[in-house]
Amino acid sequence: MGIKRIVLSIAVAASFGAVSCQQGPANPLDSASSRQPFEVGAILQGGNGFTDQRDGFHFLMAGAHVGKVLTGNFLPGPLRGNFEYAVEVFPYWQSFTPKFQRVKCAQPGAIITCSAPYTVGGTFIGASVTPIILRWNFATHGKITPWFQGAGGVIWTNHKYPSYGDPTVNLQTNGPNGDASVWNFSPQVGVGAHYFTRHNRSIEFSVNGIHISSASLGDRNPGVNASIQASVGYTWWK
Repeated sequence: MGIKRIVLSIAVAASFGAVSCQQGPANPLDSASSRQPFEVGAILQGGNGFTDQRDGFHFLMAGAHVGKVLTGNFLPGPLRGNFEYAVEVFPYWQSFTPKFQRVKCAQPGAIITCSAPYTVGGTFIGASVTPIILRWNFATHGKITPWFQGAGGVIWTNHKYPSYGDPTVNLQTNGPNGDASVWNFSPQVGVGAHYFTRHNRSIEFSVNGIHISSASLGDRNPGVNASIQASVGYTWWK
């Protein structure tokens, strides 16, 4: 009876050992020096405008993140980590903005004429692509890997964003050249962390500071000087 228990114990231990060998390290970023992993994940992100004139702006988006670790782990001490290049695509992008009244003015002759006041602002629908994400992953030898990044993207909206103008008779703000653009750029910086639930699965958390500007593609560039947006996601590693 004792021999059977010993054999059974050895068999169980061997089975767990085989599973452990198949799974590999708990955190693939800790072993990036031997194999640079690839990641694909889904993201949900949202936040608010930060400056006084944009604190009524709210954001919500959903999309995907694709990244490739390009280097092994290097640098000494707490800075040790690896460099990753990534891309994010948000086919679902919305911004909820305050509504206000404006007029449209023109000067066909000596007199400026304006339309009746109408409502602008509200919900903007669009899409966003961030083709340049430069990320540093810290090698921490545990389930949690923090990172920081710098990135740059572009946003398209179904109407010129953000709305601009007022109800006054003014060719500068309400004239033919008084609109923003449907195209905006989104330079940004962020910090976050991977929490590895398995050797090839992780939950992502991040906080990003994002600036939105048309770079004067439109007649006006009201933009969103600063917004703070948080994201949560789930990632598969290979």
